[in-house]
Amino acid sequence: MNFIKDLIQLIKDKKSVVCMGLDPRMDNEGEIPKYLIEDMKDPNEIILEFNKILIESTHDLIPVIKPQIAFYEKYEALDALKETIKLAHKNDLLVILDAKRNDIGSTSEAYAYSIFENFKADACTLNAYLGIDGVKPFLNYKDKGVFILLKTSNPSSAEFQDLFSIRLEDVTNDVVEYQVESKLLKRNYIQLAELIYDWSKKLVQFENFSNLGVIVGATYPQELKKIREVAKNSFILIPGYGAQGAQAKDIKDGFYKNGLGGIVNSSRSIIYAYHKIKKYTQEDFGNAARDEIIEMNKKINKEILI
Repeated sequence: MNFIKDLIQLIKDKKSVVCMGLDPRMDNEGEIPKYLIEDMKDPNEIILEFNKILIESTHDLIPVIKPQIAFYEKYEALDALKETIKLAHKNDLLVILDAKRNDIGSTSEAYAYSIFENFKADACTLNAYLGIDGVKPFLNYKDKGVFILLKTSNPSSAEFQDLFSIRLEDVTNDVVEYQVESKLLKRNYIQLAELIYDWSKKLVQFENFSNLGVIVGATYPQELKKIREVAKNSFILIPGYGAQGAQAKDIKDGFYKNGLGGIVNSSRSIIYAYHKIKKYTQEDFGNAARDEIIEMNKKINKEILI
């Protein structure tokens, strides 16, 4: 397998760029249905059954899922995570393990081994704050995908990501003052996007894309457009659709004219759709998720002309 090659083929086959986030929660009303929690006591059994119904109800409509490892760690349900990934593969789905690892040297190598060898994920998310040293061990798995945090969907992302900076190699004088208009002075997320583009040029390309992708929140459509122009060879993982307020029109600039270039993640809006759509009972959460994805596909495909 090759992640980006397989992802593009599944997008074409299923006519969908929707990624279902599998973030199991069982602490509040409107999360994992109570009947599952009452029937089973082991979090591994509860979460696996929840994920199983969701996957079996939706697998023909989407190319990929994205489990967030934090929730499986919280409930001591890593066995459920492993079984969920196996189940996804059996149902013709790719898996992005949302782990946002960030380290260097042997520690980064261990993280990469765990994600790709132990959990058998097809791709993962990374924080690249440490530079290429923390990314290389993941790129050594040449057929696997990597998505690097770039411009995230949370409101406080501007505290660092939006700051202006300049690379030291571009400074020619000991003391230099730059105006915002300077071509050398760029937002941090643009500086990182340029680095990722440089890294990606050294990787194998399939339909002009490499296995090195980026993450840009759908809640920042203008920034998404700018990043698409810079990170030319990267698929963009776009979270923030639905529960965080973004709509289909907000994501269109992340895609090329052929409908490729991104995947749109939604978690709560899909997997807990039964709670907001009153015609569904909690036992119908799988059907509710399916209907939510069908509606997402319609709205998104209209914008990106897939």
